[in-house]
Amino acid sequence: MASTHDHPGERAAQDPIKLIAIRDTPLSVDEILQAVGDDSAGGTALFVGTVRNHDGGVDVDELGYSCHPSAEDEMRRIAEKVAADYPVRALAAVHRVGNLGVGDLAVVVGVSCPHRGEAFEACRKLIDDLKHEVPIWKHQRFSDGTEEWVGAC
Repeated sequence: MASTHDHPGERAAQDPIKLIAIRDTPLSVDEILQAVGDDSAGGTALFVGTVRNHDGGVDVDELGYSCHPSAEDEMRRIAEKVAADYPVRALAAVHRVGNLGVGDLAVVVGVSCPHRGEAFEACRKLIDDLKHEVPIWKHQRFSDGTEEWVGAC
């Protein structure tokens, strides 16, 4: 009998990147969950980033995201690196641009892997690298009338 590590389902998929996008329309957790579904994955991890009502001790009214034209290509580059470093069966990442209100979804990423630990690690690596390396900027507008720009890279 072959070892479980010899089974094709234990390895990364041939083309695990199922969805990479930047959108100016509302995001869907269900779309990401469906995109990363895979019968050989025992673990699926999602991260959902939402607009919170505060930052740095100040109330946030709304924020706007904008991006460089290369942002989607950078997302794909990061996704390819995560897929190369982990046994990813399927991966998806979508980021929103435009004006968002408190509670709106700003980013949704998902990863499925043969095991839960791998899925958690790959998902964390994906969102952390997206936040640090993709040229997406956040313009926060606060309740006290002030505002600030926050660069993701």
